[in-house]
Amino acid sequence: MIWEFVGTITVAVAVAGVVHMLVRASGGRLPAYLVPASAGIGMLTFVIYMEYSWSGRIIDQLPEEATVASRNATTSWFRPWTYVAPLTTRMTVVDHRFDRTNADFPGIILTRLVLLGRWDPARPVPVVFDCIEGRRADMRDTVRFGEDGAIEGADWLRMAPDDPLLRAVCDGPAGRGTDGGAPPGES
Repeated sequence: MIWEFVGTITVAVAVAGVVHMLVRASGGRLPAYLVPASAGIGMLTFVIYMEYSWSGRIIDQLPEEATVASRNATTSWFRPWTYVAPLTTRMTVVDHRFDRTNADFPGIILTRLVLLGRWDPARPVPVVFDCIEGRRADMRDTVRFGEDGAIEGADWLRMAPDDPLLRAVCDGPAGRGTDGGAPPGES
């Protein structure tokens, strides 16, 4: 956040400096108010660019094994340009490097979701998915693995068969080649 502020100020000074040189070189034919106006326009343009490029920059930094499951695009009155092109401020990423399965329980995949927010730190969340039944459960401290490897104490949430998060996990590397790779009712 501090580096974006420093970048914004740097852009303002650079743009204002160039316009100031043009005003002086014009011998007074260009109005002096162009200097602060150009600084403001430069700052606004830079901030809008940084806002809209955030998700792309984050996606470029993700490991190859990660899949973006969902994006939250928002609009707001203090950013009127977002009514033309909504702004992505949050994303949910499935990190397939943490996928775990158990051959005794086909279609059950333990993985890690990463919740990313524009001004928030990344939050990893361990989650288990049942690809056959179309449900998921957060791995809270009440969840245990039985002696046979069965998940006990999970608070399962039903998901739609076409839910992007369910599809990202079940169609990912751990779900391929199992009955869990097809939406419930299609296996």
